[in-house]
Amino acid sequence: MKVTRIAYSARLNPGKYVALLEQARRLGRVRSEVWQRFGSVAGAGLRDRQVRDQWLADGDARRFGVPANAWKETLRDAMADIAANREAAKVQVRRAVARRTADPVDRKRLFSLLKADRWAEDPYLSRLMRRHWRRGKNHTRDQIVVRADKVRTHTLADGRKVWLAVPGLEPRKPIMVPLSTTIAPSGTLRLILRGGRVEAHYQVDAADLPSSQRPCGDREIGVDKGYTEALTDSDGDRHGINLGALLTAESDRLKERNRRRAKLRSIANNAALRADHAKAARIKANNLGNRKRDRQAARHRAQIRTEIFTAVHAVLDKAKAVVAEDLTTTFAGRRKLGKNMNRRLAAWTKGVTAEALRNVSERRGSALVLVNAAYTSQACPRCGGLGRRDGDRLHCTRCGVVWQADHAAAINVLRRHGDPDITLHTTHKRVKEILQARTDRHRIRLPIQDSSRAINGGERTIRPHSPLHTGEQ
Repeated sequence: MKVTRIAYSARLNPGKYVALLEQARRLGRVRSEVWQRFGSVAGAGLRDRQVRDQWLADGDARRFGVPANAWKETLRDAMADIAANREAAKVQVRRAVARRTADPVDRKRLFSLLKADRWAEDPYLSRLMRRHWRRGKNHTRDQIVVRADKVRTHTLADGRKVWLAVPGLEPRKPIMVPLSTTIAPSGTLRLILRGGRVEAHYQVDAADLPSSQRPCGDREIGVDKGYTEALTDSDGDRHGINLGALLTAESDRLKERNRRRAKLRSIANNAALRADHAKAARIKANNLGNRKRDRQAARHRAQIRTEIFTAVHAVLDKAKAVVAEDLTTTFAGRRKLGKNMNRRLAAWTKGVTAEALRNVSERRGSALVLVNAAYTSQACPRCGGLGRRDGDRLHCTRCGVVWQADHAAAINVLRRHGDPDITLHTTHKRVKEILQARTDRHRIRLPIQDSSRAINGGERTIRPHSPLHTGEQ
């Protein structure tokens, strides 16, 4: 398993950044050329080496003004992006073919043409591909791909700083970039230029990471993904308790900042209508920029990922197998929680939590099991009946117990693992029917309300320690 690591530049000289930015701008023209010429049916079945040989033979690459290795790697990267975009469209086409074609022979023929990128030979497939595969357009002009054999690093004698040599536009004159890390990056690098800083993205083996050497626990734990905290396990322990505060503070800050920016944008537009273009230009240049906003957003994303990944590691310290709810399905409708709460929940990073569970469990050798999430936070773990949610409390109307909703959900998630009736793809309506049927079945087995009298002489008794005893505790 490969994971991506990022090394950042430290106090980079502005002249070096301008030189790298010019190289990235020229390579952006290469990407635009590739998308324009091969981002449609003309690129189906073509490989990057074929395009590279054609450009070398025709001399088209000379007009880009960049070293050969730089435009070749950019060409390969752009062709890979086009192929991924095309494969994503094929998923929709396969579903349409499966719905329309009942003949297995004809369906196999269409699938074979689609797989071999010969879909242009069939009018029906060609029509579907034109519908689902729209021509893309390049917007990337801040990236440089450095081939693995061109990566050069130098570590100072004290071992506290690493320098990266990036090939420049002039031959044999690399650009030295100081990095804020003591680990030298290796392999193919993707340099991204953002706000005067260089980010070096590279891949490493997950087995070589220090976190991969941490042993996991020996239990089976169920977890519930939440907003106020990242995870709550079936033991009742909460992990990542600062997640809700971080999300709420960032959401409220963005609301206030965007409100002020909208007011300034309105002032600039009104000034432009009055022909006061100097004032409009000053406002746009000094008050409506994106550099600070992007830098703050990147810092917030890093804090969220740190909080969530730390929470997942804490769960795996005691779990050999983690049972989690599958939240990939889009839920229809929205509870009436108010616009502020809905805005905050819109930033809930459940996708990052799912990514952390998947990646960290694989790295540390733990098993991750996904189960159906329907009604896990509304069912009482004690009697199985559907309760009433009130904030973070779950009130069971049948047995009278009040649960912490996330704790109850984690217990239900753990119990749902191996449930023969509720599978991962069971609809939520069917899940509700199954839960209600189980509750009714248990209720029928319960004694009647006045059954405290013994059967002998018209009465019968119930032992207090019986599992069916429902009296007040």
